[in-house]
Amino acid sequence: MVRTAEGLVRGRWRAGLADFRGIPYAQPPVGALRFAAPAPVLPWDGVREADAHGPAAPQSGPPVAYGDEGGTDWLTLNVATPDPGAAGLPVLVWIHGGAYMAGASSDPLYDPAALCAEGLVVVSVNYRLGAEGFALLDGAPPNRGFLDQIAALHWVRRNIAGFGGDPGLVTVAGQSAGAGSVAALLTMRPVRGLFRRAIAHSVPGHHATPALAADVAAVLADRLGTRPTAEALRDVAPRRLADEVTALGAGLAAYRERWGRLADAGIALGPVVDGDVLPGTPWAALSGGRADGIELLTGHTRDEFRLFSVMTGRLGSYTEDEARAALEAFAPGPHGADAYRAALPEAGPGEMLETVYGDALFRMPSLQLARANTAAGGTSYLVETCLASPVMGGALGACHTIDVPLAFGTLDSPAGRGFLGDEPSPGAVAASRELRGAWAAFATTGDPGWPAHGPGEGLTRVLDAPSRTLPYPEEASARIWEGHAPAPFGPVR
Repeated sequence: MVRTAEGLVRGRWRAGLADFRGIPYAQPPVGALRFAAPAPVLPWDGVREADAHGPAAPQSGPPVAYGDEGGTDWLTLNVATPDPGAAGLPVLVWIHGGAYMAGASSDPLYDPAALCAEGLVVVSVNYRLGAEGFALLDGAPPNRGFLDQIAALHWVRRNIAGFGGDPGLVTVAGQSAGAGSVAALLTMRPVRGLFRRAIAHSVPGHHATPALAADVAAVLADRLGTRPTAEALRDVAPRRLADEVTALGAGLAAYRERWGRLADAGIALGPVVDGDVLPGTPWAALSGGRADGIELLTGHTRDEFRLFSVMTGRLGSYTEDEARAALEAFAPGPHGADAYRAALPEAGPGEMLETVYGDALFRMPSLQLARANTAAGGTSYLVETCLASPVMGGALGACHTIDVPLAFGTLDSPAGRGFLGDEPSPGAVAASRELRGAWAAFATTGDPGWPAHGPGEGLTRVLDAPSRTLPYPEEASARIWEGHAPAPFGPVR
């Protein structure tokens, strides 16, 4: 048992760690609290059993990873500690990915056992997703999903010492939308005192202007026969609202002339640069002096977009027209398309499209976050995962998310097997051991074990079998994107 500021919780021992699940860090955001900022959790008497994960927030897709698990207590977290009686252990707070629309901390992919074995206290957080967390509504604060994450970090500051952790040695970490969340937290000065270091894998360049976000919310509400206000949407059941977000996402192509790059990116809802909760994009905030640098470990995979090509059944079937449209939508600046054609003169439409989408959505935002953080006085470490998946005859390559089971050591989880096969190769086992150890070392000391990525060669750890440290491998793309930090998506008209 551990006494938190809100009351006693009782976890369970398993596999050499003490596991506490489903601890509320805020009140359920339903009823009068729906679409509101997270409200402080109410204290309880007696002992609260912390033996089951809290329900996932309503999910949108595709794919919808988690259905309704019962209950509305979406704002919970889990704590896994190697020794609740210890003092001063480094803490890793994990924010899951899922395109800001899906995912949950209960995913076996995020089993903390292997990271706990490295000496970390691991906290994993559920937060509001889709319309509940990110629709821009009149009468509601923007970016409620980020407000949830901030509330969870405050909970960690108040309570983590009781689980053996050091509240002054917190690393916030995430992948994909979780990495985008971490990058957003870097821009929020009052929040930065809640964590010391940051890990961000596959940072997405996905933000909307208030004008675009308001238009998306208006369309969503109109499809439901109501108005884009918190008061009106409280009458819409969470499941129905999440399903309508799914349907809107499936039909984004119809809004291409109205919403431009947001429709091409395929995600209807996400962070809004509202000037208040999120004062600016991470790249602009760091390069403009509105945010200080930090100790940052970031990176991406080599073949970021390949996963989406496979998931949609489009691998090997892209056309020249589709590649041209990708260049028009996402190549930076007035000469970006020509620069890509010059850099990849022999590329077919599939290679060109995947390179442009992978650069725009993940690779260049990650690289530029590292470089902007360094320019702002921080220390950045960069990693590119090049270990290719053996499944499907190698079609997945070193795709988006393949680094997550490597970092968590969850090669035998369903997702881990889906990426790395039923019997991971010795190279995959070694890469997992290295990345897991790098995360633990970074959270403990600020040094993952390879040189920082700085001016000049831009040294990068290439995670592979075997791994090596090299100048940044995607320098051709880096040159094309130089001076073109990701900008928020805005309406075309």
